[in-house]
Amino acid sequence: MNARAETIDAAAPPRMGSLARLPVFFALTGKRAVVAGGTAAAAWKVELLSACGARVEVFAAAPCEELLALADAPPAGDIRIVLRDWTAADLAGAAIAIGAFENDDDAAGFAAAARAAGVPVNVIDKPAFCDFSFGSIVNRSPLVIGISTDGAAPVFAQAVRTRIEALLPQGFAAWAAAASRWRGLLKATGLSFAGRRKFWQLFTAQAVNDPAHAPSSRDFARLVAEVETLGATVEQGAMTFVDAGPGDPELLTLRAVRALQSADVILYDEIVPPAALDFARREASRIALRAGDDAAALALDLARRGKRVVCVAQGEASELSNAGRRVCAAEGIVVTAVPGVTAKPPHAPHGWWRAAS
Repeated sequence: MNARAETIDAAAPPRMGSLARLPVFFALTGKRAVVAGGTAAAAWKVELLSACGARVEVFAAAPCEELLALADAPPAGDIRIVLRDWTAADLAGAAIAIGAFENDDDAAGFAAAARAAGVPVNVIDKPAFCDFSFGSIVNRSPLVIGISTDGAAPVFAQAVRTRIEALLPQGFAAWAAAASRWRGLLKATGLSFAGRRKFWQLFTAQAVNDPAHAPSSRDFARLVAEVETLGATVEQGAMTFVDAGPGDPELLTLRAVRALQSADVILYDEIVPPAALDFARREASRIALRAGDDAAALALDLARRGKRVVCVAQGEASELSNAGRRVCAAEGIVVTAVPGVTAKPPHAPHGWWRAAS
C-alpha cells in the first residue's frame, strides 16, 4: 500500500473558519414560546414561532390588529394573547423568549429575566440584549435556509435571500419532505452504508434534475432497485480527475463542484487555488500532491479501500484519467474525468470575436 495513503484515516478535515454567529435551528413544535409586546414587529415574530409549531403566549396590554388576527387564524401552533404586561414568572418553562420594547431599560429588564430563567432571548432590533438573532429566511420546509450578516447589513441579507429564492425551485420542499419520510424506510431495506449513500446520491440527482416532479413511493422503490442492481460495485471506490480550469474558483464547472462535494479524499496540485477546495464536503480528507508523486497510483491505493477519490489539477484531467484507467483496468474501479473551462471556446471559428466588435 502507498505510504501516503495510510495516513488518510488519521487525517483531520480542515479547520472551520471563524463565524460571527452560530447558525442553529430550534425545534419548537409543541413547546412554549413567550413574546412580550404587542407591536407589528412582535406580530411578525409571533407568526414565525407559530409556523414552527410553538405554543405562543403573547403578553401585551394593547395588542395590534395583526396580532389579534393571527390569534384567530394561527399558521400552525396555537397563539394565546394575555391582555397585560409580562412578569418574570411568565418566563418559567419557556423554550424561547422574544421582546419588543422601545427603550433600553425595558429591553434590559426583559433580557435579564429571561436569562435568569434559563431561556434564550431576543429583543427585536436591539442586538445588545440578544442571545440569538433572526436571519433572512428561504422557506422550502423542511428545507430551510437562514441568512445572517450579524446585523451589519440586513438589506444585503435580503438581497442574498432574493438570489437564493430565484435559484431554489419550489419543488425542493416536496423532495426534502420525501427524504424525511424515506430515511427510516431506507434503513429497513438492509442496504449497506455505502448502498444507502448511493441511494441519497441518486435521490439528490433526481431532485436537482427534476424538482417539479412530486416524489412518490414508486420513486423510492425504483431508487432502491437501482442501488441493488449495482451489487458489490457499490462498495468499491472510484477515481475522478478534475480540471480546475484557469484557476478562478468561480469558473469551476457544476460537474467539478458535484465531484468535490461527494469526495472522501481530495488530492490536489499545489497550484490549485485554496478557494477551489471550499466547494468540497467538509469531512473530506485533503492531500497536497508533491513533486514526484504518482497521483494515479496514490488514488488507486485509496480507491481499493473503498474511497471516493478526487484528483484536482489545472489542465491535466484527461491525461491523468487515462493513466488512472490503465492502472485500474483489472481492479473494477470506475475512473472519470471532469474537463475544465478553457480560455477559448473549442472549435470557435477564426475571428469570431471580430464580429462582435
